Amino acid sequence: MTATSPAQSKFLARLAVIGPGLLIAATGVGAGDLATAAISGSRIGLAVLWAALMGSAFKFVLNEGLARYQLASGETILQGAITRLGFAAKLIFGTYLLLWSFFVANSLMSACGIALQAMWPLFDDPGRGQIVFGIAHSLLGVALVRIGGFQLFEKVMTVCIGVMFVVVMATAVLLQPDWGAVVKGLLTPRLADDSAATLQWTIALMGGIGGTLTVICYGYWIREKNRHGAGELTNCRIDLAAGYTMTALFGIAMVIIGSEIQVEGKGATLIVDLADRLEEPLGPLGRWAFLVGAWGAIFSSLLGVWQAVPYVFTDYLGLLRTPKGAKPPEVHTACRAYRGYLWALAVVPMAGLHLPFKEIQKVYAIFGAAFMPLLALTLLLLNGRRLQDANLRNRPLTNVVLVGILAFFAYAGYLSVTK
Repeated sequence: MTATSPAQSKFLARLAVIGPGLLIAATGVGAGDLATAAISGSRIGLAVLWAALMGSAFKFVLNEGLARYQLASGETILQGAITRLGFAAKLIFGTYLLLWSFFVANSLMSACGIALQAMWPLFDDPGRGQIVFGIAHSLLGVALVRIGGFQLFEKVMTVCIGVMFVVVMATAVLLQPDWGAVVKGLLTPRLADDSAATLQWTIALMGGIGGTLTVICYGYWIREKNRHGAGELTNCRIDLAAGYTMTALFGIAMVIIGSEIQVEGKGATLIVDLADRLEEPLGPLGRWAFLVGAWGAIFSSLLGVWQAVPYVFTDYLGLLRTPKGAKPPEVHTACRAYRGYLWALAVVPMAGLHLPFKEIQKVYAIFGAAFMPLLALTLLLLNGRRLQDANLRNRPLTNVVLVGILAFFAYAGYLSVTK
């Protein structure tokens, strides 16, 4: 057997740290993100490809700052925000978390139901299939989270992200786009025209790619991996770079697909329509394979939210109950708060499955756009002089990027509300 060289050993060790970053990619790319990228490509063309790259870069900066704070302080970003920014942070975040949970969980259930009904049309009424299959996916998500723990969750997510990556990338390549235009669209940041619609869809692509509140779940996943202290920062950066590279590639592939196949609709219904239209150039196998890949993207988002968001609620509830100056309790999956919120997340939003999917998606988009400027502002406040380790504080360039992100997402949120 050939001995492994030191360089090879170092490379393999770096590959081994990639894990939570892939979970971020799998959780952050759902039906809404795939649809937004496809519509952007359909309406604007390949000129918008740079926005997928920039959106992923924005999310990398935010998540790297979050990880840096946690490794430097030993606190989650939520603990830092609430203990240091006061009652307003408690009120704003608690309200946001409850509303976000309802609309996102409802949207993910509906999207899973629509995708499976398209692959396996068991019901004559598609609306009924959406509801029944949506409920089934929700309960399956609970079972996988509770029975298998973090290890099974990570394995299932890895399979889902592998399927959707291969299928979506292969579909984009098989459509044979103009590769010269692809390169130009990636390397030339510009708007195809000065219309309001072009600006809005460009912003939607940049803002939607890579998740919203689920960004902060990374802090709980690296705890599951026992990453503590400043020495783990390089590993987290490699991990996040891999995750957001994959996220960017998803976005790029979906823009290419949208530019080649004209589509209408929104959310999961658009994904189904897109699959139907792919049948002409790629045949029935291409249609079915794309639906499987899209389903993998949507279900991995649902599973990621079901597993990680109860961490966030448990952390928040512990902070509400902790006296000022005391250390908040440890967050773990065995506690009653985690189990209770998991079931609430999986069951309560079922009440809205009869609502129009488009309306749920719109509200979801508004709440999603509102979170990123709040996170950017929090990182500006917490990662400055408050951090004891000067080497882990924000650099001037990081502060400039965070201010830019704050301004960008605030504008995106404004457009979401007013359009």
